[in-house]
Formats: sequence, structure tokens, C-alpha cells
Amino acid sequence: MKKRYLVLEDGTIFEGTAFGSESASIGETIFTTGMTGYQETISNPSGFGQIVVMTYPLIGNYGINRDDYESIEPAINGLVVRELSEEPSNFRSSMTLGALLELKGIPGIEGIDTRMLTRILRQKGSLKGKLTAAGEELNNSEVVAEVVNYQTPKDLVAMISTKKPYPSPGRGKRVVVIDYGLKHGLLRELNKRDYDVIVVPYDTSTEEILALVPDGILLSNGPGNPTDVEGAVETIKQLIGTAPIFGIGLGHQLLALSYGAKTSKMKIGHSGGNYPVKDLLTGRTELTSQSHGYQVDEASIDESKLEITHRALNDNTVEGLRSQKDATFSVQFHPEASPGPEDAKHLFNRFEELMNASKREGNFNA
Repeated sequence: MKKRYLVLEDGTIFEGTAFGSESASIGETIFTTGMTGYQETISNPSGFGQIVVMTYPLIGNYGINRDDYESIEPAINGLVVRELSEEPSNFRSSMTLGALLELKGIPGIEGIDTRMLTRILRQKGSLKGKLTAAGEELNNSEVVAEVVNYQTPKDLVAMISTKKPYPSPGRGKRVVVIDYGLKHGLLRELNKRDYDVIVVPYDTSTEEILALVPDGILLSNGPGNPTDVEGAVETIKQLIGTAPIFGIGLGHQLLALSYGAKTSKMKIGHSGGNYPVKDLLTGRTELTSQSHGYQVDEASIDESKLEITHRALNDNTVEGLRSQKDATFSVQFHPEASPGPEDAKHLFNRFEELMNASKREGNFNA
């Protein structure tokens, strides 16, 4: 077993054991609170560029299976666990977590005090960090300086979005999905309703999208800072009013920016499958799956354009918005779950209702 170090930008250093890839990696270090769902977490494109700390102490105990991926390629930059299970027990398991990370070139570290690390991240917020190469001797000052000077790429969405349009055919309504870092769980929910889905790259023009004659448009989840997604806000502005729009995760933030609101980096982002959110339209509280480090600033929302529909109960942040006039709505969390509770899946029915109403009333091109 080879040593590996996790070095944070504040100078904190953790020594543990390497697993997965032997290469080094650098990124934003965040923690996630899910007790299960590690396969979905590491393959969620919203985590692209991040080193993910699993707060649950035993990870890998049910292995890796073919069905629980949220993208074809795992998205994270590194994984931190307290204890790695190398002998998983589950009838669906086809390989170990360590074997998958080795295959996909993602470094991991085990055997460190993840409770202490999580407390540091809660007190100071997410920190840049580096997982050193397996067996590499540590030069403290050089590595800390490297981490401090590291800048998160601004083109995360461009790096992870599909390069060409592709269909997920159905015989129902035509839904165009703009891929900012799309989870497979979203496609599964759309396919269940027999929608005729076409996924397009993040930089697809308004003209190309409208040429597909959508009944509805879905703005997907994705990684990073919404203000870094070049051209997205202008395209969404042009699409508003042409068909009902549903934004999820990063798509929620981009839709808010299109209405003139602002976004900001959170000190402590939301990552995990147990975040309570209140639906202000129904009064119902739902547990949700979340993965984001940015938020829509409530003070910047023009109430004549957007209505707040959902609010996080832990920190009171904005979790949902809508414009009845334009038939647009969005949520910060993942209604499709994957992993996590499925309390909010009914929001896909709201999308359906908007598309049905738009067809009946002839308000849009669809």
C-alpha cells in the first residue's frame, strides 16, 4: 500500500493510503452527506472539477454496478474516504470502487479523519486541495503554493457537455435538453413519460433549438460557476416565451440570470441526498438530492418577473423560481434524485402540465 497526501490551501495536510489511480489531482474539495449513492455521486457531472469527501465512514461496501451511473465517465477529480471496502457484497456488483477509479484514472485516499476534514470545510468553506501521486514524497511548501495558486477552469461546462446532438426517442412530446453536464437520471425521467428527447450541446444556438420544434425545453444540471457558461444566458433569454422551460441545478441558476438576477458562491455548498426544501406553492416539505456550490441571490430577484417557489429549510436559500407569464420554472435541487429521495419527482408532472396548457392555448410555437 502506498502513501498519499491530501494538501489543502490553508496548509492542512492529511496522510493516508492511496487507491484508484496513482496519479496526482487538484480541485475544489467539498463534502457530501449521503450515506449511500457513492456511484451516482462520483459519476454526477455536477461534481466535475471537485475532490469529494464522503462523510459516511464506510464506502464501497456494495461495489459498482452497470445501472447506477449518472454519466458514462465518472466526473470527479478525486475521492476521499475514511474506510474503503475492498470486498463488496451485493448481487449487482461487477467491480470494486477502487478498481473503477483505477480504470478511469481518478485518485483516491483512504484512512484519514474525514470528520476532522469535514469540520474544517464547514468552518472555512470549500477549499482547493491536491491529492498527491501515490508514493510521492511531500514538499510541503511547494505543494501548498501550488494549491493556493490553482485556478478552477472556467470552461468546465464546455469540457463536459456533449459535443454533438443525440436523440433519446419517444412518441410523446418533443423535449429539447440543453446539456450543461446532464445526469442520466434526468433522461430516465423524461423517457418514462415517452417524450421524444433531443439532447443538444450547451452552446447550441437559439435558431438550431427552435428548428427542432420543441414542446418544452429543459436546462440541465452541470458544474461550476453559472457566470462562466459563455453565451448561455443570452440564448435562454431568446428562448423564453417560445416554449415552456424547466431548469434544474445549474439550469436553475442560468434561468435566474436570464431574468436579471445574480448568483454567488456559497461558503458551504449543498451536496448529498437529505436536504429539506419547502414547496411554497403546496406547503409540502420534501427531502431532496443536491449538488451545488452557487446560489441565486434572493435580494437580486425582480419579483415582478420571478416568484420564489421553493426554499431550503437548513439555510433559507432560494431553491425554486417560476414565471407564470412565460411558463418557466426551475429548482436548485435534483427532482430526479439519483441518488437520494424521490419526493420531488412530481415536478416533472408540472412540466407536463405547462406543455399541455401551452398546446391548448396556442401560446407558443410548439
